[in-house]
Amino acid sequence: MKDFFSVVLWVIYPYAMLLSFFVGTFVRLKFYPASVTAVSSEMLEKKKLMIGAITFHVGIILAFFGHILGILIPKAFTDFLGISDEMYHMFGSLMMGTGAGVLALAGMIILTYRRFTNVRVFVTSSWSDLMVNVALLITIILGLASTLSGPLHPAFDYRTTLSVWARSLFYLQPKWWLMATVPWIYKTHVICGLAIFGFFPYTRLIHAIAIPYQYFYRRYIVYRRRPRV
Repeated sequence: MKDFFSVVLWVIYPYAMLLSFFVGTFVRLKFYPASVTAVSSEMLEKKKLMIGAITFHVGIILAFFGHILGILIPKAFTDFLGISDEMYHMFGSLMMGTGAGVLALAGMIILTYRRFTNVRVFVTSSWSDLMVNVALLITIILGLASTLSGPLHPAFDYRTTLSVWARSLFYLQPKWWLMATVPWIYKTHVICGLAIFGFFPYTRLIHAIAIPYQYFYRRYIVYRRRPRV
């Protein structure tokens, strides 16, 4: 029974969320392109939005690519380059990961506070907008807590367990048993992160992959001053 729940959590659930992400994104971009927008509320409140959005986006982009590198680069490669485990965890995970996490968290706190306390922004927000803010805030807190709790788990190395499991999903040979020794804080962060991927296409988060390539070849918009009568 324990193995069954592990398979559900670390095999079926990840594939279900990834399938939802890719199929939902394709359907929305193909059949509902006009709905792909961030639904900006800048006209309702600008100062907190600018500070929070810039801080959050810088932090989350750094954290995203940090996750990609941490998952894709095997431990054997860094060992080959002569990078010790202590150096990798100190400079890669702890310093850079913490910096990115703090930026993302600070920005998300500002944006969440703004959305829930500014009356005009709140009443124009959908339930999905509110849930996205809360979900991102929880996931970022869990990720930052995972990074900072590393010294509390000296025997745990995510590059030989969690990262190998994540890569195995793309090989279609999921090594679910490797997640058995992963601390609960990391597991919770992974579960929440996968949930965000699964619901990504059905929220305003979809704007993150909408590249406005039309700007490169569209015709110029000519503005003319109204003549004085």
